[in-house]
Amino acid sequence: MRKSALYAFGLVVAVLVALGLVVLSSASEANGIRIYNDAYHFIKRQFIYLVGGVLLCVLVASIDYRIWRDVPFFSWLFYAVVFILLLAVFPPLGRAINGSYRWIALGPVNLQPSEFAKLAVVIMLAVWLDKVSWKIELIKYGLIGSAIIIGVLALPVMLEPDFGSTMVIGLSGMLVMFVAGVKILHLASIGLLGGAIFVYKVITNANRMARMAAFVGVKLDIGAEVSSAAAERASYQSDQALVAIKNSNIWGVGLTQSMQKNLYLPENHTDFIFAIGAEELGIIFSLGVLLLYIAFFALALGVARSAADRFGKFLVYGMAFIVFFQAMFNIGVVCDAFPTKGMALPFFSYGGTNMMTSFFAVGTILSVGIHSRREKKRERLRKILAN
Repeated sequence: MRKSALYAFGLVVAVLVALGLVVLSSASEANGIRIYNDAYHFIKRQFIYLVGGVLLCVLVASIDYRIWRDVPFFSWLFYAVVFILLLAVFPPLGRAINGSYRWIALGPVNLQPSEFAKLAVVIMLAVWLDKVSWKIELIKYGLIGSAIIIGVLALPVMLEPDFGSTMVIGLSGMLVMFVAGVKILHLASIGLLGGAIFVYKVITNANRMARMAAFVGVKLDIGAEVSSAAAERASYQSDQALVAIKNSNIWGVGLTQSMQKNLYLPENHTDFIFAIGAEELGIIFSLGVLLLYIAFFALALGVARSAADRFGKFLVYGMAFIVFFQAMFNIGVVCDAFPTKGMALPFFSYGGTNMMTSFFAVGTILSVGIHSRREKKRERLRKILAN
């Protein structure tokens, strides 16, 4: 891959981050004043997370990505640590927030291990599928081995419960399997199993059923536990987000001028921050952000195609998909194209863990691009010297 393409990829990320800070500085004002009596509380903390994320990105990009494969101790250690952290969110160490065990309190910072689980699954699958080589077509290696790697981390995430992260883990894992050449029949079996579990978890939980009822527009009572009133409560966030989007025009109502951020839209600085950006900066912002995420994914695929080996290709596909899918799903929820489900918008939503993991993914993609270029240069030099 040309160096200019890597620069373009970095520029896209930089623009997304810059836009995210601008929108967050406005969207978080009301909640900052209400909770901390400081309009700049969230943006100041986000700057700290950003610095940490950039440093992590530089570190990951500078290290040869093949260390995960060539020194398996590191990949297994990362995978094991993430698994232990996922268990630590449950009692007696963890505590429930809004009925879910997702965070570990580390002083003033809350760590969300499920974010790291997405990365760990992609890394371990890439190592495994590259190692088994042609055996990937066998059930033992292509299906069972891969399913175990995904399931060991996906199960505790699902039990938290965090179905958004579980979905990302499963889909990113299946994408890496598909790119690696796992048989379609084997992929379909994992997909059917995952779909059956998803449906079961939805129909056996009143809150999830209320969200689905709200999404499909159910107005009549559909059971003792899921009423039209419950569905309306579940759709409140998306309804308020749509109000914000409808308030905008081509150029929006103006930066800092949003009405919905004034406590009408509760999660205005996290999961629904895109709605505030759309309201204040208009259709230009909305289309621009969509194009930036598409450019992010397209440039990452270019890195994957130019990777020096299969392992690098697997890593880039998985890491790029994690960021891109979360962005598209978040925007889809805000626009009421998908049922309401908490999922951060990478580089925009407030939060340290998501910022760090997003930059880890970016650093991995850059590592593959940078070190693949160096490897190909060395190979060309060897050929010239040999002649």
